[in-house]
Amino acid sequence: MQIYLPIAELSVNAFVILGMGGAVGFLSGMFGVGGGFLMTPLLIFSGIPSSVAVATEANQIVASSVSGAVAQWQRNNVDIKLGTVLLIGGIAGAILGVQIVKVLRELGQVDLIIALSYVTFLGTIGTLMLIESLNAIRKSRAGEPVAARKSGQHNWIHGLPFKMRFKRSKLYISAIPPLLLGAFVGLLAAIMGVGGGFVMVPAMIYLLRVPTNVVVGTSLFQIVFVTAVTTILHATQNQTVDAVLAMMLMVGGVIGAQFGVRVGQRLRGEQLRALLAILVLGVCARLAYNLVAMPGELYSIGPAFGGH
Repeated sequence: MQIYLPIAELSVNAFVILGMGGAVGFLSGMFGVGGGFLMTPLLIFSGIPSSVAVATEANQIVASSVSGAVAQWQRNNVDIKLGTVLLIGGIAGAILGVQIVKVLRELGQVDLIIALSYVTFLGTIGTLMLIESLNAIRKSRAGEPVAARKSGQHNWIHGLPFKMRFKRSKLYISAIPPLLLGAFVGLLAAIMGVGGGFVMVPAMIYLLRVPTNVVVGTSLFQIVFVTAVTTILHATQNQTVDAVLAMMLMVGGVIGAQFGVRVGQRLRGEQLRALLAILVLGVCARLAYNLVAMPGELYSIGPAFGGH
């Protein structure tokens, strides 16, 4: 069944898009990640223009993150003050990112930059995750204890100025690192169409020393508003949010996530991280191949702007 996407300006098979949403939703439920860093490349592989894929996936992340944020709020797992500082940085990063995308679309280079960003970022994250998970699996099989960081340890972040007290997280740290972290995640949301939770969560745990039970809720709180701002900016300034595409992805994602959660509960943490790392590196390799492979059509006729 073919459905026309008005913003992407092409027809797609509705069942394929629903299947993609379901597959990424399944992976999101199994691995506990937002899935934006997988969905955006898949949309690009299926022929959706890069700028539309990025903006539409940001819109889909808003919907998928709201339910999780509400659930964490009800459990009192959200540090509003810390989340607000992250949000301020995130909005600044999102505004900058949307402007960068706008300039790149005018120059006709948005597809190349988004692909290069994904290859660099996914390659780095996937490699680090795979090394860490394989080491954890090796130590587990050998009966060696896995090293853990002590919550009371201080690092260089505690020596920075402009300190604030975050009562819910039981922290007294500089506002600079949360602002910069939020700005970086906002930039990722605008340029790559990702929520940034797979960066935000480990950074909050290992750099800011936020208690684990507060990390996920506070991260989701920030992601909801940053991706909402990103969506609005892309829609008003770049006109690249395709509501029809986003709706189909949401439906498939909600259904797939339910099955993913059940499967994920049967696997150990290090096994899940290893599988996710292999998946990330696979997507990275496909994007890298597309950058160097000879296209089917060496020449095309079209406008030099608009991201098409």
